[in-house]
Amino acid sequence: MKHFIYKGRRIRASDKNLVLRFAVISLTIVFILVLLVFHGKRLMTMDWQKVSLTHDGSFQFSITSYLIFSIIIATAVSLVGACSYYHFRRDYVKQLMHRQKLARMILENKWYESEQIQSDGLFKDLPSGRSKEKISHFPKMYYLLKNGLIHIHVEITLGKYQDQLLHLEKKLESGLYCELVDKELKDSYVEYTLLYDMIANRITIDEVKAEHGRLRLMKNIWWEYDKLPHMLITGGTGGGKTYFIFSIIEALLHTNAVLYVLDPKNADLADLSSVMLNVYYKQQDMIDCLYQFYDNMMKQNEEMKLMANYKTGENYAYLGLPAHFLIFDEYPSFMEMIGKKSTQVMSKLKQIVMLGRQSGFFLVLACQRPDAKYLGDGIRDQFNFRVALGRMSEMGYGMMFGETDKDFFLKQIKGRGYVDTGTSVISEFYTPLVPKGHDFIKEIEKLEKSRQNGQAACEAKAAGTD
Repeated sequence: MKHFIYKGRRIRASDKNLVLRFAVISLTIVFILVLLVFHGKRLMTMDWQKVSLTHDGSFQFSITSYLIFSIIIATAVSLVGACSYYHFRRDYVKQLMHRQKLARMILENKWYESEQIQSDGLFKDLPSGRSKEKISHFPKMYYLLKNGLIHIHVEITLGKYQDQLLHLEKKLESGLYCELVDKELKDSYVEYTLLYDMIANRITIDEVKAEHGRLRLMKNIWWEYDKLPHMLITGGTGGGKTYFIFSIIEALLHTNAVLYVLDPKNADLADLSSVMLNVYYKQQDMIDCLYQFYDNMMKQNEEMKLMANYKTGENYAYLGLPAHFLIFDEYPSFMEMIGKKSTQVMSKLKQIVMLGRQSGFFLVLACQRPDAKYLGDGIRDQFNFRVALGRMSEMGYGMMFGETDKDFFLKQIKGRGYVDTGTSVISEFYTPLVPKGHDFIKEIEKLEKSRQNGQAACEAKAAGTD
């Protein structure tokens, strides 16, 4: 017996005026309660007389004038209540608006079955000659907001509107102003998972954590490098690419990962050479580092199989080995720089992206545009996590994400872009916030010294045991 799974509130044809209906009913209830609670007893006991002036000059209020006064008070309370509800329960109001939009989407696109029926005239025995539409089948669609994610389930019935219901991505993203983060086809249903207000899920650099084989980059987005290895980052000047790479390095230094950094333009990342090991910006040093990274990967692949607790299908983490990351900025510039040697370098890179996952050797390549010239032979397809930051052309997005119906919008926010986490679903992305005055070089220097001291202590302890 299948377990019942709550899919959310069903969207119905009557929801086309859901917001108005909710507002009218709610305000009417508040209005009546105010009249009853504050003025009910007075209204029942007062006489039905008009306002009259007494002999001492004071007014004697009748039930009619007092009712007018109470209506004004009740109206004011209702308006204040409505404003307060919208302010404090904005998420629920948004849910109502979303459900209303979904109902109108189905109705306006006529994705339902209907029949024409004769409407009754003044006398039921006599037909009026007019017909009206009656909905005989309205598609089953459910709306659920859970843990900051919007889940929309749509029943697939093999009907004539199946193709439309199977491809609602663009309509949902633009109509609900959300970002699609997942789409899954289940038994007779397709589930669309969207995130509303992506910028609210942006995190600070202190919240960027690497643990259990994945790196957290937003509240709802992780780079799961153990499952979907290798990251490709693109972005022009001022898009936030360099700060993003610094954030990744700082987060990985909190783990036991081994890092290698290559900066062929001798720019910001090259400054790390003064505070951490394995940072190169000279041509031959970078080539040697790349070859050494490849050799270490092949060596670890062989050593893993000889370990006592080796198990087929398990990776480096199961054996307690550290991950290795090669962070390569301005990769195309480097390939142009080395000329004929680029063929050999590309061959090594291809081996790394194909074999690195099992032994824990990962690539992070950054460039302004992922030209196929230096990412050919299927190498680009092996980068499962892709981030495009800042302003890019349609051609650039096509190179990055392949053919897609995604509509890309430009917002003047530094660190904003789009991401594919390996699911082929492209969503809005914001790099971690870096507080003003944060010095990456100093912070990375502290972390590197702490790692070296910890390693020295472990070696000393091991030597004392021997």
